[in-house]
Amino acid sequence: MKVTVGVCGGIAAYKAAELVRALQQQALDVHVVMTRSAEEFVRPLTFAALTGHKVITSLWGAEDNAPPNIDSAIEHIAEAQSTDVLVVAPATADTLAKFAHGLADDFLSTLYLATTAPVVVAPAMNVNMWQHPATQANLKILDQRGVRIVEPDSGYLACGMVGSGRLAETGQIVQAVLQSLHRRHDLARETVLVTAGGTREAIDPVRFLGNRSSGRMGYSIAEAAERRGARVILVSGPTSLTPPARCEVIRVTTAAQMRDAVMQHLPQATIVIKSAAVADYRARMVAENKLKRSGPLTLELEPTEDILREVAERRNPGTLVVGFAAETENVIEHGRGKLQRKGVDAIVINDVSREGVGFDADRNAATFLTEQTAIDLPEMTKREMADRILDEALALRRPRRMIAEFESSPAKVRS
Repeated sequence: MKVTVGVCGGIAAYKAAELVRALQQQALDVHVVMTRSAEEFVRPLTFAALTGHKVITSLWGAEDNAPPNIDSAIEHIAEAQSTDVLVVAPATADTLAKFAHGLADDFLSTLYLATTAPVVVAPAMNVNMWQHPATQANLKILDQRGVRIVEPDSGYLACGMVGSGRLAETGQIVQAVLQSLHRRHDLARETVLVTAGGTREAIDPVRFLGNRSSGRMGYSIAEAAERRGARVILVSGPTSLTPPARCEVIRVTTAAQMRDAVMQHLPQATIVIKSAAVADYRARMVAENKLKRSGPLTLELEPTEDILREVAERRNPGTLVVGFAAETENVIEHGRGKLQRKGVDAIVINDVSREGVGFDADRNAATFLTEQTAIDLPEMTKREMADRILDEALALRRPRRMIAEFESSPAKVRS
């Protein structure tokens, strides 16, 4: 498999040679693209000697003053289509900004826009540059788009300061590349049905009951599944998020609408991940006009549809069902109770009492709970969490598929 290493201009550029060697030791075909600034730290000849391939440094040929070369001008498209992973190490603040805002003024930034392969970035820079709000905002954009970010280590920096910004260890970057390669098409045979966001149950024309949910976790799961080759059906409650481009999106508002959409598409699904925060109750009677403030108000509520339980009961043989549970105390105990009540294969439990994770946050921490195991998913970005959840779901999915195929086989022995 082919890996393209993008090298940017920074003192850590020399470590890219070590990365190239480490990737080659994994039997990968490594190609290198360098920015003009990177050439000030390491010569292209170094990487050409290591890889045995031409090192690409410009959109227009070997030198800026050389006559335009039509082969070089379209080379970024060929490179984009042929690579299996693009890894940028070190990634400078400038390159991160270009990637985040779609600028394409050199070969590497143009390659990034043109490729559909997984992208891994390993930033390295001064601690103040790393912590600057602009850099962090750009990282957030890239994370939401599915770019895998290998965060820098902390320690003594070349500039003499101490803090975050040192290029991550080579082994950590290699591991991220290998995981991206492994995950690229491992859901190609699956149809993944994902629910996301909250639901709203009207009280009057302007007010509603609902649960807190930004929809970020469900949208991250949908994007991760699509990137790994799945057909994705996303049933979304109200949210401001933009769904992944190639997902089939069904927008709903109420629990009843979400239930109908899920049941309509359930026969097609091989994996169902119910991350939506569905309101548990709705008003028995909805006021026709806006209720005026006039003192205490009593609402009579009735339960909404138990979508997760109905999915578990009506799924096809072999379909895997993963639910979510937001808890504030006795997390594992309550999670196991929901796992048994709903009859699902797994529950992802979030302790929403923790600060900085869960609702309205870009990061999450959870436990992936099955009847036999409780797998800790430590704090990470929601995009990283999405891949971890899919990893665990696939580990459960394979035995169920084997059982389903055996049950449907006409050659099986019947007792």
